[in-house]
Amino acid sequence: MDPDLILRWLHVIGACVLLGTGAAIAFFMLMAHRTSDPRIIAHTAGIVVLSDLLFTTTAVILQPITGTLLAWSLGWSLTEGWIALSLVLYVLTGLFWLPVVWVQIRLRKYAQIAVDQGTAMPEQYDRLFRFWFACDVPAFLAVLIILWLMLARPAIAIF
Repeated sequence: MDPDLILRWLHVIGACVLLGTGAAIAFFMLMAHRTSDPRIIAHTAGIVVLSDLLFTTTAVILQPITGTLLAWSLGWSLTEGWIALSLVLYVLTGLFWLPVVWVQIRLRKYAQIAVDQGTAMPEQYDRLFRFWFACDVPAFLAVLIILWLMLARPAIAIF
């Protein structure tokens, strides 16, 4: 099998995992939050944290590897405008994603405490959820832009 085709396939699968997992996590967390039910929030946040650790982390690690190998294989420079911009956006996405993972773990903890104590969600939960949402939106938008850059490969003069 053609090594370039394998790299492209792996890179596209990684991009799909990042986009799909990110969209699903955001959707499920938002839907759980809207219930205000600590049991649902705790359960959903637990699945979301596991999903991020298994799927998103794997894709986050493999994307730059497959992307770099693919670029080199095809003779593209990493300083080519659309690639360089993609890399900048990838780092930006990571800067938003790391706190999101930490926040999801805290949200799960707050919900589990509320379940254990038979109380409503604490005020800190709502503030943290708003922070989570504020970080999730730009990270998700950056991933969408990266995917567009991968597909369109526009001529962008950066250097």
